Amino acid sequence: MNFQSFNFESSLQEGLDAMGFDQPTPIQQMAIPVILEGKDLIACAQTGTGKTAAFVLPILNKISKSGSSTLNTLILAPTRELAIQIDQQIQGFSYFLGVSSVPIYGGGDGVIWEQQKKALETGAEIVVATPGRLIALLAGGKMDLSTLEHLVLDEADRMMDMGFSDDILKIVNYLPQKRQTILFSATMPPKIRQFSMKILNKPEEISIAIGKTAEGVTQSMYSVYDTQKEELVRHILSQKQYEAVIIFCSTKDKVKALYKVLKKGFDVEAFHSDLEQMEREKIMSAFKNKAVKILIGTDIISRGIDVVGIELVINYDTPSDPEDYVHRVGRTARADKEGEAITFVNPKDQHKFVRIEKLIGMSVTQNPLPESMEKGPEYAGDKPKKDFSSAAPDRNKKKKKKKKPSGPASETPREHQKPRPETRAPKSDQSVENSAPRPESKPSKYSQRKNVIEP
Repeated sequence: MNFQSFNFESSLQEGLDAMGFDQPTPIQQMAIPVILEGKDLIACAQTGTGKTAAFVLPILNKISKSGSSTLNTLILAPTRELAIQIDQQIQGFSYFLGVSSVPIYGGGDGVIWEQQKKALETGAEIVVATPGRLIALLAGGKMDLSTLEHLVLDEADRMMDMGFSDDILKIVNYLPQKRQTILFSATMPPKIRQFSMKILNKPEEISIAIGKTAEGVTQSMYSVYDTQKEELVRHILSQKQYEAVIIFCSTKDKVKALYKVLKKGFDVEAFHSDLEQMEREKIMSAFKNKAVKILIGTDIISRGIDVVGIELVINYDTPSDPEDYVHRVGRTARADKEGEAITFVNPKDQHKFVRIEKLIGMSVTQNPLPESMEKGPEYAGDKPKKDFSSAAPDRNKKKKKKKKPSGPASETPREHQKPRPETRAPKSDQSVENSAPRPESKPSKYSQRKNVIEP
């Protein structure tokens, strides 16, 4: 199958040809016909599978075919980064169509808001928004959604995790009941399925390789103590001249700390929530343009960052959620390219990595530490050791237990008995001993459009 099989409008197909789009991915093959038919859809597909094009292309085709000049589609995304990315892809696909889009998101200054407002007043067929900013616009009576025909929820599971379910239901109340609703999610827990039933009408369902990593990713791990991580990451980055690397840390404090260490010898930037929006956009633009080679961040960049050519992903900390591992690794080996993913696993995170291996259905290769480094902890696979401390071995010596006194307790009256020595290990030790790991587009051909209600 190729894209010509969908019988898209000639102007849309011309754009795809110009961009080098030939064969659709599996999710595109399955989702595009359903959306073209006008049916509601629940689609489960991991990051890096081409799901954005899967819903954007059929919607652009329908808008182009109808000649609609009013607001036609609302796309909700969990983060500003993903909203910007989707808007950029729409601009690329619609270059020969004259269909316009505008991203609406919070966190910017007054200049950004004025730009967004002006775009709405000019008119756009597609709005890509984060729920929080859109709620503010709707509450202030600033938007008219009465002409809406399509509602798309992208990364629905992420929006649920971020607490946007109530905001989404409020937004839905502003929309026409007669519409096509499309929900894309990387995972499909029960709460997503239950939520989808509230806003979708007899949806078709598609699921593509949940929990599987891309075939082009070479995955490996190091079993390390926390004190060895900095030396190991410097060693890895020194082995070759990487053009694009992402390092994931579990917290923004670790991102900042690692940035201070690596900036002395590498071309690196830190990406975290404490940065102003303009700073974040500047850093991301530099990374996409290869002006910055290494990006350190939290899971805020594990979804919604579409950068082709990322050679290496390093999990500085093992992800707590196995599905987050899939999203992180999905940053590399995109668009049928190859990539590498390396994970650092300390003793207390071994059970997390066991769950990751079970989800992806494979055992990840363990790399030996460089000869210049001391020996790391033993990785026991699906039988983690009881010692879950991430400190060095010499700090983990076990204390000997005292023996119980011998002789019957009845020989001396209770009130004359001396206190018996403690025969059990302290509670904190016992809990460790007995705990088990849980498992740029051309001007639009449409004119005088308005999506903003005049006061």
